[in-house]
Order: sequence, then C-alpha cells, then structure tokens
Amino acid sequence: MADEIKYEYKTVRTVRGTDGLVISKMQKDGWELVEQAQGALRSTLNFRRPKKPLPWQLIGMAAAVLVILAIVIGAASALGDGGEKKDESDKSTAAASEKPSPTPTPTAAGSAAAKVITPQNNPEFAALLKADTCDDANLDFATRHEGETVAFNGSIVNMAPHGDYDTRYDFLLGPGDKGPNTVVGPAFKYEDVNIFDLKLTGKKIPATVGAGDKFRFVAEVGEFNADQCLFFLDPISTEVR
Repeated sequence: MADEIKYEYKTVRTVRGTDGLVISKMQKDGWELVEQAQGALRSTLNFRRPKKPLPWQLIGMAAAVLVILAIVIGAASALGDGGEKKDESDKSTAAASEKPSPTPTPTAAGSAAAKVITPQNNPEFAALLKADTCDDANLDFATRHEGETVAFNGSIVNMAPHGDYDTRYDFLLGPGDKGPNTVVGPAFKYEDVNIFDLKLTGKKIPATVGAGDKFRFVAEVGEFNADQCLFFLDPISTEVR
C-alpha cells in the first residue's frame, strides 16, 4: 500500500538500572519502545521509528556536487603534475640550507604525557562525576580525552561474568562510596576483564572483589556509548581504600 508506514529498527542493550534513562533519551530522538526483555544484569530494548524518505531533489544536488568535485580534482591533478619537478628542486635546495631543529626537552614532554586527570586538577572532570549518566558531558569528555588517564575515588556498582566465562567479568563502576546505590555520575564500565587486570594495590589486597567495594580507580579513557549511556574505561591500577 502506498500509505503504509515503513519503520527502521534499533536494538539497545543496557545495564539494569539505566533502562529508564536510555528509553527517555531514545524517545526524545523519535524512537518508540516496542519490546523490553530483562536479564540478570542487562536489559534488551527494541525500538522503532518511521523512516524518513530522502527527497529526490537532495539526491540530484548530491550528484551534481560529485560531478563538480570530479572536475576540480582532475584539474588540480593536471596542475600538480606540471609543477612536480619544480617543487622537488625547491625542496632539495631548502633541505640543503635548513638547519636541524633543536631536540625537544625530554623532561617537558614526559611531564605532559604523565599528567593524570583528577577532580582536583580538572574542573571538567569534577563536574562530570556529578552529572547524569546520559548527560552530554559524558560524550564531550570522552571525545576530548580519549586515551588519557583519569583517577577518582569510586566503588563497584555491579559485577557479572562476561559471556560464558567464570574468570572474566564486566564491572559497572560509579564515583563515590555508595556501590549499588550510586545515583549520580557516569556509569563507568570495565568490560571483559579478570581480577588480575584490575592491578590491585594497597596495604591489604583482597582475594576477591564485589559490588560495594571501594577503590581508587586509575584508568584510561575509552569511548562513551550514547545509546547505552555507558562510559568505557580500561583499568590501569585499582587501589584499595
């Protein structure tokens, strides 16, 4: 039928406890919840929304742009070939007269690389630890600081086996000391790690860890999954508090 509505579908897996936040965010983007299946640790949410047809005028404009780009690239290539020999000669002359640049001071480079982001030295990170789990601040911070190191006092919110393994786990971490009762801050996640990967340190290292345990987490910033409202980290060290 010509008037039949066509839908696009999306499935989102969430950590139990964040379902409501994820559903609310998806609904703001026009998605309709059609099915919700709850597991021991994760929930599976199925959404749909009407497809938006692409206007033929827009397709025509895109084709025209591609044609223009092809012409420009061809002209640039032709000009580049004509001046290639001259450029190579100029570069050789410049290289002969150029003096070697001074070597960067190792101390300065090392100190910048070794800097660890904490709530005390970074107001942005301090604000993030008090933000909502799905707040845009999570994505902004992850985008700007991916690969850098952060350190904060927190606790284990949840811990569950990863897949069929009984020695590898998914950890849900939160800032502060409230463990499973944590309600503010990002939903930090260590995915598919074993106890050894945590690199436990401190005066009294426990044989096992679990929900509610308090640590000082030092970790590398990973990506933020906006659909699941999960902020991924990679453990560097975990100090018992």
